[in-house]
Amino acid sequence: MAPEFDTVAWFQIGTADAATAQRFYGELFGWGVRADPGSGAEYDLITYADSQIPSGGLAHIDDSDTPHAMFCVVVRDVAATSDRAVALGGKVLTPATSTADGLVFAHLLDGEGNRFMVFTPAPA
Repeated sequence: MAPEFDTVAWFQIGTADAATAQRFYGELFGWGVRADPGSGAEYDLITYADSQIPSGGLAHIDDSDTPHAMFCVVVRDVAATSDRAVALGGKVLTPATSTADGLVFAHLLDGEGNRFMVFTPAPA
């Protein structure tokens, strides 16, 4: 079942040291991590201890990005949501970007500087 629009439907942890993050969250919460087959070596999928369905992701970042943990909201239109966020005092960190499979995402900041992501899933 697809998540409702305008709800938190994913989370992402960005780290330059994926092995350490995997060990930390795996030992703390029992989360499993496996490579995302669609992204090469840049992204892993996180599953909760009693699930095979991913609930989040581990982004492998470099020195040009900041380590982060953020919530991700599923929206109908990433570009329109980004524009609305700016009109409300937010900022766009990463403009609407499409992945190879058709998922569209943007990284935003709210008016207080909290990082979050909006996305539209890849077509089924």
